[in-house]
Amino acid sequence: MVRPRTYEWLVPPELGSARAWVAATGVAEIGTAALLSAPATRRAGGWAAAGLLLAFVPAHLHTFRVIPKRPLPLAVAAVRLPLQVPLVTAALRVARGR
Repeated sequence: MVRPRTYEWLVPPELGSARAWVAATGVAEIGTAALLSAPATRRAGGWAAAGLLLAFVPAHLHTFRVIPKRPLPLAVAAVRLPLQVPLVTAALRVARGR
């Protein structure tokens, strides 16, 4: 976690400490990548990746509350959320060994 402030604004305030969430998800991302990188743990990594991607949905929704109401930022946020579907699908494919 080199620059946690870069991501802290994404954490909905209802979840508590943004710094703690950014640190925890950073550790989870590194752990997930490690699991995905080894054939013996790849399926577990797929489940971890799917869970992590789903855990980020509140942050994606939160962006609509905090981004400037201008066309480009809104378009980026609007595209980012549905992109989670194919990412979660791909992670589940790995988890199921396909």
